[in-house]
Amino acid sequence: MAKKLLSVIVPAYKERTIKKDLEDIDNTLRNGLSEGYDYEVICVVDGSPDDTEKDARKVKSSKVRILNYEENMGKGFAVRYGIEHSSGELVSFLDAGREIHSRGIMMLMAHMDWYNADIIVGSKMHPVSQVKYPFIRRVLSLGYYLVTKILLRVSVRDTQSGIKIFKRKVLEKILPKLHVQRYAMDVEMLALAEYFGFGRIYEAPVEIQYNFKSLTHASTFKDIIRMFWDTFVVFYKLYILHYYDK
Repeated sequence: MAKKLLSVIVPAYKERTIKKDLEDIDNTLRNGLSEGYDYEVICVVDGSPDDTEKDARKVKSSKVRILNYEENMGKGFAVRYGIEHSSGELVSFLDAGREIHSRGIMMLMAHMDWYNADIIVGSKMHPVSQVKYPFIRRVLSLGYYLVTKILLRVSVRDTQSGIKIFKRKVLEKILPKLHVQRYAMDVEMLALAEYFGFGRIYEAPVEIQYNFKSLTHASTFKDIIRMFWDTFVVFYKLYILHYYDK
């Protein structure tokens, strides 16, 4: 009996720990997946100007592939690029940077089986999650949840944790319609999935240790503003223009 394939997409930009990150993911999957699954890890180096690609290619595993392009296009573009080059019946996205422990993939896979889910989202707000991050980040997360709940009717409480699993049939439906390349890619994917009838979306616990940078930094405030703006654009296209129905 043929094994099912899990594809894990790892977008990477200026990641000094990328070699260790990929080795941890590879080791977790090799030792943690059930016998019915095989896996591939696809690292998409998002036009990073440093040694991210060079370091990633030092990983010695036949299960790990490195994709690269010259111009930085944003996380949303990198994830879509990885999906287009993947083959798995299940596709997971996992942020590089080691803030999210790679064994979280095993937890999400278990929830996928338990609920026969379309999508499983790693959630900081799950009662069993082990999360260490600053109070102001918690406030921002709650505020963003309320925005996505009101504007986009997204049911999950945490759209931004950086670890998710989708069934391929969901991605085949929504991937050609995705527009956001950078700041609100996650919420666009979840909003479209629910909009097109994939309602079996559930949350799973995660372990997160944030490498937090001060929110007083101007570029961080810019990122927050752009994320909220991109979220409003998704709302406008979805419910006002009906852009995604075309």
